Amino acid sequence: MKSLTQHTDYGNEGLSDSEVGDDPIALFQAWLQQAEDAEVFEPNAMVLSTLDADGTPSSRTVLLKDITDEGFVFVTNYDSRKGEALDAHPPVSAVFGWYALKHQVIVTGRAERATSEVSDALWNRRPKGAQLASAASAQSRPIDSREALDAALAELTARYPDDVAVPRPENWGAFLIRLSTIEFWAGRSMRFHDRHLFSRTADGSWSRQRLQP
Repeated sequence: MKSLTQHTDYGNEGLSDSEVGDDPIALFQAWLQQAEDAEVFEPNAMVLSTLDADGTPSSRTVLLKDITDEGFVFVTNYDSRKGEALDAHPPVSAVFGWYALKHQVIVTGRAERATSEVSDALWNRRPKGAQLASAASAQSRPIDSREALDAALAELTARYPDDVAVPRPENWGAFLIRLSTIEFWAGRSMRFHDRHLFSRTADGSWSRQRLQP
């Protein structure tokens, strides 16, 4: 068996109580900006974990598309495996791993379909190529070959040339994660890391506690 390298020298920057503040959304946005400035690939990528209707867990990477006062927004095909899972079991968890910066954020919450207005706005923000790809794919469903997938894309590309808008498919749209908790992890040497957990209270504010590494 290959022995995996064990890294214990993380650096000592961590995340002090004074640095963490009392607004987790502001801290998250600051960390996301740091990841963008450091040119982390897909800095808005998060690993979203769900439960299928039969209770089977499933994880996949999706892209955070918007941050609102209500929570985090991403898009998907509603008929995909994750779309069906989210409709069946709204509680979710998502992980942002910016490990080159020694940062990780874990969020939990409940996912719900966003309004059609939000979905329309996000669809209109997509590059046309991404619109065509989304419309051509019955996400998560089996297909006979790559050639069949490419043919579906070619057919839609011919139907919607450059001067013709691609309509948003009815089964494509946004989900909003109404956040319950946000945990910030900052690496320190000797694996003696800093962890701060924010929890949403009944009045909508946030409480914070430090967790042991």
